[in-house]
Amino acid sequence: MTTEPRNYSRRYKSEYNIFRSIFYMLFVWTVVNPITHFMYKLKVKGKNNIPKKGNYIFAPNHVSEMDPPFVASAVNKHIAFMAKKELFESNDKRHHLIHLLGAFSVDREKPEISTFKTVRDISQTDWPLGIFPEGGTRKNKKIEDIRKGFVVIAKHAKADIIPISIVGFDGYAKKLFEKNITVVIGEPISYKLDTDEIIQKWCAEICKNTGFENCMLNKNEQVEV
Repeated sequence: MTTEPRNYSRRYKSEYNIFRSIFYMLFVWTVVNPITHFMYKLKVKGKNNIPKKGNYIFAPNHVSEMDPPFVASAVNKHIAFMAKKELFESNDKRHHLIHLLGAFSVDREKPEISTFKTVRDISQTDWPLGIFPEGGTRKNKKIEDIRKGFVVIAKHAKADIIPISIVGFDGYAKKLFEKNITVVIGEPISYKLDTDEIIQKWCAEICKNTGFENCMLNKNEQVEV
């Protein structure tokens, strides 16, 4: 008898329970924080911009594979990150851990209905979503070709978007106190705004803090999901 492979794009409200929340936070406190604070000297600005209640999505720029740990450490909350489906393939050694930590997969070329059902279920818990609007890591210090998908999801979940700027990354740390990273948490952007306005506001906030070139400025057409 063969078993169907796990669909990592579909997760349920019941999976985001107290036990997963405790596991997530213990992992952040015992593994993530020592790395981000002692190797990257992480600093956080704008933490007061995190809403005390309601649905919201953390939307960081994406410069490295350390971005989820940077964000998790900075906000000190459990986050259900949306991750590319390739990370959940059996030959990737990280897929068991990121699954345990509440992440779910997305096909960036053709998002499935199951992904939107997962977003709906998570929005009914106290876990905020984490989505990278750029879709993948960018190393050219430009904000460009931003996909509309994160706005579609925000509107579907009726969740405001919190722009998060990861500032100062210039390579992975190999020893203690080698790098300096700052995470800037911006003011929430209402999901009720026009899609293009949301994208422009997100881009402007990220570029203001990082100094990256805003290639989306005054651009009327964005890349589709």
